[in-house]
Amino acid sequence: MNQDLIPSSVSKLYDDMVAAFSSQFENFAELIVTPGWRQYQIIIILCLWGAAFVLKLLTQGRWDTWARSRTGWPKWRLRVLVQLMQRLTLVYFVVLSWALYLVMQQITWPSRSYIIGVIATLAAAWLAIALVARLVRNRTLRRIFKWAMWVYATLVALNLTDDVAGFMDGVAISIGDLHISALGILKAVLLIGILLTLARVGTRAAERGLMSNDDITPSMQVLLAKGIQVLIYGGVFLVAIRTLGFDLTGIALLSGAIGVGIGFGLQKVVSNLISGIIILMDRSIKPGDVISLGDTFGWINALGARYVSVVTRDGREYLIPNEDLITNQVVNWSHSDKFVRLDLEFGTSYSDDPHKVRSTAVNSVKTVSRVLSGGSHEPVCHITGFADSSVDYVLRFWISDPTKGLTNIRGNVYLALWDAFHAEGISIPFPQREVRLLPDAGSQQIAED
Repeated sequence: MNQDLIPSSVSKLYDDMVAAFSSQFENFAELIVTPGWRQYQIIIILCLWGAAFVLKLLTQGRWDTWARSRTGWPKWRLRVLVQLMQRLTLVYFVVLSWALYLVMQQITWPSRSYIIGVIATLAAAWLAIALVARLVRNRTLRRIFKWAMWVYATLVALNLTDDVAGFMDGVAISIGDLHISALGILKAVLLIGILLTLARVGTRAAERGLMSNDDITPSMQVLLAKGIQVLIYGGVFLVAIRTLGFDLTGIALLSGAIGVGIGFGLQKVVSNLISGIIILMDRSIKPGDVISLGDTFGWINALGARYVSVVTRDGREYLIPNEDLITNQVVNWSHSDKFVRLDLEFGTSYSDDPHKVRSTAVNSVKTVSRVLSGGSHEPVCHITGFADSSVDYVLRFWISDPTKGLTNIRGNVYLALWDAFHAEGISIPFPQREVRLLPDAGSQQIAED
């Protein structure tokens, strides 16, 4: 540890900071209690707040009417407008106080508007902090951000930033060329927080822009969105390391060794990540495709970095690892298009005319709403064989909405066949067994005796 970090040095810096605070507080208190323009400024500030409150009462109805008519605005702009409407008194006070402060700076002595300038700065800072803090979703982090920024704004308004910065910079640890101070850590934390917030907003905006572009395929949209996230958050990580004072070239060897260890320990995770990139690049599956993997049948809801979300007809959502989609056989019912052909097998009696059976089956399947007809999607019926008790047929038809289910459409077609065959007198055979009871030889001998 560096010899700079010793109790006497820290104590001296602390005493200097306390003295500066005490001096500023005494000056501010003296400005308030001493008769003269100090009291006038306090009265002016109270009058400005009252005027802002009256302006709010007089104009709030008009602002509400105007805000309700902004239906075509983007959501973020409407949210900012709502926040401003909720703080209308503060907005008016900021405008009035700054306007009066700037005017008094020009027409009178600067000391006669000092308190007004401090209060105007604090009010403007509070308004800006309240608006910016809405970007932080976490309630605890939002509260920490508000208080931290409020303390900083107070230090700026009282002109104490240099004294506090000097004290925090003196509390430091030095290891070789590495110098880590409390001020550096605080700056790094603030910078990382701001960059992470901007990265989150930027990635979401880029993702929305990509998803709304019809010229880009869904798989490429997901791939580009993931690539943008990796680049942005990777840049934030590098900036954070450099801000803390670490030399990236010095930790290159250590990070390489750690990377190798993580690679061996997280083989499955890395395998799923690489498989996810391969799936996105070769576009073998994409959101909305209907797939079958083993006993799982459903449509792809989302493509993740580690897994694929598949939603089945019963509402269950399966998170299938990307590696399984690469190594196992996957049936993509809508890979090149959404048209799916289904086959239904049935049999009729030998006494029924096969030509009549085929035409009846084709006409009946056309009455089902989801079945396609015409062109290359015309339903057909073929004889597949002569069985022991029936003539076997296969009915083939096409649908274009496999996400709505396959079992239900098969059931509807079977019902249509049942109704049509009953109307035409066509019978569907079923196995019949004939049992003959033969007399027992022993009982027959007794009967003869």
